[in-house]
Amino acid sequence: MSGEALMIKTEQELLEYRKEFPILEKKCYLINNSLGAMPRRVHERLQEFATTWETEGVVAWEKWLPLVMETGDLIGNIINAPKNSVIMHQNVSTFQGIIASALNFKTKRNKIVYEDMNFPSVSYTWKAYEAEGARVHLVKSEDGIKVDTKAMIDAIDEETLLVPLSHVLFRSSYIQDAKAIIEKAHKVGAMVLLDVYQSIGTVPIDVQALNVDMLVGGSVKWLCGGPGAAYLYVRPDLITKLKPKNTGWFSHKKPFAFLMPEQDYSDGIMRFMGGSPSMAAIYSARSGYEIINEIGVESIRKKSLRQTAFLIEEVNKLEKDYSKNKFALRSPKKENERGGTVCIDFLNSEEISKKLITRGFVIDWRPQCGIRVSPHFYNTDEECYQMIAAIREEVLRA
Repeated sequence: MSGEALMIKTEQELLEYRKEFPILEKKCYLINNSLGAMPRRVHERLQEFATTWETEGVVAWEKWLPLVMETGDLIGNIINAPKNSVIMHQNVSTFQGIIASALNFKTKRNKIVYEDMNFPSVSYTWKAYEAEGARVHLVKSEDGIKVDTKAMIDAIDEETLLVPLSHVLFRSSYIQDAKAIIEKAHKVGAMVLLDVYQSIGTVPIDVQALNVDMLVGGSVKWLCGGPGAAYLYVRPDLITKLKPKNTGWFSHKKPFAFLMPEQDYSDGIMRFMGGSPSMAAIYSARSGYEIINEIGVESIRKKSLRQTAFLIEEVNKLEKDYSKNKFALRSPKKENERGGTVCIDFLNSEEISKKLITRGFVIDWRPQCGIRVSPHFYNTDEECYQMIAAIREEVLRA
């Protein structure tokens, strides 16, 4: 990442980016952990994609294919990954399946360890591989907010093959101690696949400092990249050691030679590509990636911690003012444990969430969580104040 991007942006500089996101002109948009606001320039990028297809026809691939690696490198800049170590695909489920297909579950080392608060689609993938010999071990959360790091570490042993770890839990925004878990996994010969879907773009990540084996995530949330653009990082020394059975022609060393019958894997990150890339989604995602790179995640994190601290303070006040409504914070209070979301639960929170949305406060609601509020770098402090005031108003009306 450039030195310029590492400089902490002022509040005024961050709010200058509001004009890049049209929805902010009409709504109080505070659900960036679910779907980030769309950058204005996405219109231009999708028009560029359509025009290239319209005017170049099949020759458009000469412009499209280089964008797969170039876009991967934009993600690489955000996570401090070496050049050409990140590949794009449609979604995280696909990448989880590709990695799973490269593993051997027929040996004693076939244990898959992850937390019971992981995202469901990740669990679905690994549970499905129990039919191939995988042994899934779920580490349980005691309070529905955190997962004990020691419990995770203790579950990882010499029979563990992989830990598909969620960096920030989607339900509570709890940050797991990825470094400690990775170190334990490596000590016993296991690998870690770190899912950063809920952290990238708002929590700093350095894959080289973590020495993580693999990293996966998507663009829908804090990256403001929209759906259909996921990414996979594989540590360069590990790339040629994995041979996914879930494969395709773009994983071949010479895809346009159309050689048969066996796969001859690319020596680089493209071996995890499989079939043809989704170019419209890649065009769409680039704008958000570029903006995050321009700002720098350290600047975003500093503001996020301040605004989420305010929200937590307001939840404490709500607990005191409306005790009969049973207000409860479903996110961590400590800064080093908290991602970019504050989860506010109380009686009738689902119904009140719907009323807030009709009033132009865009948040969401999840079971065992309540209302999720996720300010981003472009949100003002006033929007956070207004959202809390609206909750108070709706509670009084209920």
